[in-house]
Amino acid sequence: MSESVNLPALGESVTEGTVTRWLKNVGDHVEVDEPLLEVSTDKVDTEIPSPIAGVIEAILVAEDATVEVGTALVTIGDGSGGGQPADAPAAEAPAPEAPAAEAPAAAEAPAAEAPAPEAPAAEAPAAEAPAPEQPAAPAEQPTAEAPAPEQHAEAAPGAEVPSTDAPAPAEEAPTAPTPPAPAAAVDPAPATAPATEAAPQPDAPVAEALAPAEEAPAVEAPAAGQATPVSEAPAAPAAPAVADSSNAGYVTPLVRKLAHEKGIDLSSLTGSGVGGRIRKQDVLTAGTPSDTETVEAPASAAPAAVETSPLRGTSVPMSRLRKVIAERAVISMQTSAQLTSVVEVDVTLVANFRTKVKDDFLAKTGQKLSFLPFFALAAAEALKAYPIVNATIDGDTIVYPAQENISIAVDTERGLLTPVIRDASSLDLAGLAAQIADLAARTRDNKLKPDELAGGTFTLTNTGSRGALFDTPIVFLPQSAILGTGIVTKKPVVITNDGLDSIAIRSTVYLALSYDHRIVDGADAARFLVAVKNRLEGGDFTGNLGI
Repeated sequence: MSESVNLPALGESVTEGTVTRWLKNVGDHVEVDEPLLEVSTDKVDTEIPSPIAGVIEAILVAEDATVEVGTALVTIGDGSGGGQPADAPAAEAPAPEAPAAEAPAAAEAPAAEAPAPEAPAAEAPAAEAPAPEQPAAPAEQPTAEAPAPEQHAEAAPGAEVPSTDAPAPAEEAPTAPTPPAPAAAVDPAPATAPATEAAPQPDAPVAEALAPAEEAPAVEAPAAGQATPVSEAPAAPAAPAVADSSNAGYVTPLVRKLAHEKGIDLSSLTGSGVGGRIRKQDVLTAGTPSDTETVEAPASAAPAAVETSPLRGTSVPMSRLRKVIAERAVISMQTSAQLTSVVEVDVTLVANFRTKVKDDFLAKTGQKLSFLPFFALAAAEALKAYPIVNATIDGDTIVYPAQENISIAVDTERGLLTPVIRDASSLDLAGLAAQIADLAARTRDNKLKPDELAGGTFTLTNTGSRGALFDTPIVFLPQSAILGTGIVTKKPVVITNDGLDSIAIRSTVYLALSYDHRIVDGADAARFLVAVKNRLEGGDFTGNLGI
């Protein structure tokens, strides 16, 4: 019996799927849970396994077709139906056909001769079974076989003798491989009709024996040497060639439409789906690679532009600023109990939002919108919820400031300086971006006022701007914590949609929080980091843009 395999439910909100590739062909045997095909939806790319074991009898849905959940995809049976049994006699038929090419009259002449040898004609099918043994055929009727070739040679051009019409196509097939072969396959049917009238009983089995022999070349032509160049030979390699090319560049209609709407060149994308196929998420995050490349440019360009420093092999005294930094770092490490917690954050939505608004942001504010204002905003909001991370120690007292004054680490030729953004939690993205750009520029130009370097309650350091994945920054007293942001990179990540797991290319970043364990516990640090993570992964910054 045969059973249909339907497109299963792929999630609560998924109503249809597109068949992207068939992994099995008609006639293949499959086991339970063996993948049959690949299906793509707007949320996930997945393989559909076989719920039963058996032989594939029919494929009901073509590749690239979009069907609803519950639609029959394929018919699987026990091998007793469909195209499988037809192959069996076809496989046996070419065996006698091969010797028939060498001695066409030997096997068929007895069946087409006068009624006298009707008894052997009726036994012809039995003689055809051992036909591959060439000596057996001439051993039975050597006298009848000798004239048969001559009769065929004479009858083939004349085509006047009705009894020799049936053998004639056998000789015409090898001599004319293209048009005559199908013509000969059609002619024997009426030619055998008068033969059946003359001798109904013997001719019936002969016609039955010839019918599969005539059908066999149509099905098994590639196996036989005669018809191989005519039909099946080019068709067989053509099928896998088309399948390979379609799989390599397959894009679902939904993805193609989305890419067209966003103006994205699909050939420039690297797919994250099965076999490298481009998925919806790849198109949505297509704007991030340029951002990542921009961030990574200094790191990737550095090896090509490495120059030997003039300081090599010299000794120079520490600058006053370097001495201060060194002393503060040592005192901080000796006085406080520091450790670091790290989380990985998916900032794909932030990257998409940034790509969408950065041109307008630049036009209206005159500032480039980097990732740092997003990190600063998320950190400021989390500090309001978990003020212990923003607190300071005064002897035996914990002081909770009324504001979130975030110090921004700035790399200068003189050393690391940390100008302060006052009341950072009251600012939006435009305000934070303006403050960061202004403080960084004036810090590098040595134009800061003394009070702009004091009063910070929490520090944000962006080591990712130089290509670092993450680090374990040092907390500088009297602060109790510092957040390090690594480079934003694209990587394959396992995501879950409606309970189904899939691999997608996502923009991610590592956030490392170093803290003073004297007042900040690991649980406090984790709660703070998760709050920042959730804020960034939510990606809802439309109301905080400030333009």
